[in-house]
Amino acid sequence: MTIRGDNRNIVLMTMWSPVLNGRKGPAYLALADAIAEGVSTGVLRPRDRLPTQRSLAYELRLSLNTVSRAYAEATRRGFLEGEVGRGTFVRVTGWQPVEAQPARMARPLSGPIDFSLNLPFAGNAEAALAQTLESLSHSPVLSSYLHHDRNDDPRRHMDAGARWMGRLKLPDAGRSVILCNGAQHGLLVALLALLRPGDVLLVEALTYAPVKSMARHLGLSLRPVAMDDEGLKPEALDDACASTRAKVLYCLPTLHTPTAITMSEARRREIAHVVEKRGLTVIEDDVFGFLPVERPPPLACFAPHHAVFLTSVSKSIAPGLRVGYLQFPDRLRGALQAATNMSTWMSPPLMSEIVSRWIIDGTAERLNAEQRNEARARHDMARQVLGPRLPGGDRSGFHVWLPLPDRWDPDAFCAAARRRGVEVQPASVFAVGDGAAPNAIRLCLSHETSRDRVRQGLAIIADLFDGAPEDSSLIV
Repeated sequence: MTIRGDNRNIVLMTMWSPVLNGRKGPAYLALADAIAEGVSTGVLRPRDRLPTQRSLAYELRLSLNTVSRAYAEATRRGFLEGEVGRGTFVRVTGWQPVEAQPARMARPLSGPIDFSLNLPFAGNAEAALAQTLESLSHSPVLSSYLHHDRNDDPRRHMDAGARWMGRLKLPDAGRSVILCNGAQHGLLVALLALLRPGDVLLVEALTYAPVKSMARHLGLSLRPVAMDDEGLKPEALDDACASTRAKVLYCLPTLHTPTAITMSEARRREIAHVVEKRGLTVIEDDVFGFLPVERPPPLACFAPHHAVFLTSVSKSIAPGLRVGYLQFPDRLRGALQAATNMSTWMSPPLMSEIVSRWIIDGTAERLNAEQRNEARARHDMARQVLGPRLPGGDRSGFHVWLPLPDRWDPDAFCAAARRRGVEVQPASVFAVGDGAAPNAIRLCLSHETSRDRVRQGLAIIADLFDGAPEDSSLIV
């Protein structure tokens, strides 16, 4: 409680007293977890003064040393701060009103460290956005962005998208481009256009998690195709085609999520051979494809008459820019355009105009380079902190794949990490079918604004990796 008056700002001690019964692990971690939950749920508010360590120890029947360790752990996680002679307080950093903070600080600097969301880092795009919006404010056609798209704009925006994708050397003869509202919308459009309820969709055994939800809502049957260290296995794909008569494959050949595997050119050619032999249509999700400095050509280059190529700028430039592109054989234009019109009618003209300007004037390439450099820096940090625990692999993306020791179950590891203030995703989130998911977790390194918090979270993961699963007893 805070009392304010003339030249007064008196912070009274909160009467907070958590219930620890039923929490697993050492008592000091259970108490630290309770503090974290209190802050996250708003029970403990910024600048709340916590009870003294001695009084809370008496209240909870814990030793003074246990409470002291809990306060220290909660401080280390970023939830608390101490002031000499005044006590321990809930930190004021974290979520702030939007109008009171710069855009790049919209993510919290306290509370749980989030390695669960595969988003690019906040970056420095706001200056470019401000400049572009200022320019647009003087445009004689400004009001047109409040209406349905003008006749010349969609073509100009699609041409900009084709120019952006041209960096990947995609074939353009006999192929068309349409706009979508980000890659996830583009994927939905492709599924709506190419499949009907009851159809089989072939996917990698570990796949982009929202595909499972989309398939469920669209009445599709997912069939997992086995993978190895290079990604999708050609012989497994051929067998799946023979046994299911499926006609559509969805895959992520570049910086696959969750494994971060990038398929070699030789493997892509093998997959393309199966695709053409079986008459498949492949939906190639290349949303991370602009992050590597060097990469193999898209799968669409080797099977241009069978590939729907999907990308967006939300991973390569900024997540709030919901602009994506579908490039596909001309024969599919009618079905894909109809699915686009049904699901959204049009891409937002203002957002498409911003992205198109950035592609044309070089801003998009500059911001993409910033994302690429930050991803590499955070991968290097993960390599430093995790060392040999982390297998080798592509250093270009936002995520890493961490196999766990046999003594750990992925769900138990994620729960233990959550108690230590770190959010991660187990392999089961991405697994398709009834087979056992790999004993591994995915760590997304770029969502957190602060590199210090990334390093702190990685240190917690390394400590858990080397330790043993906690038992259910509460150790005082």
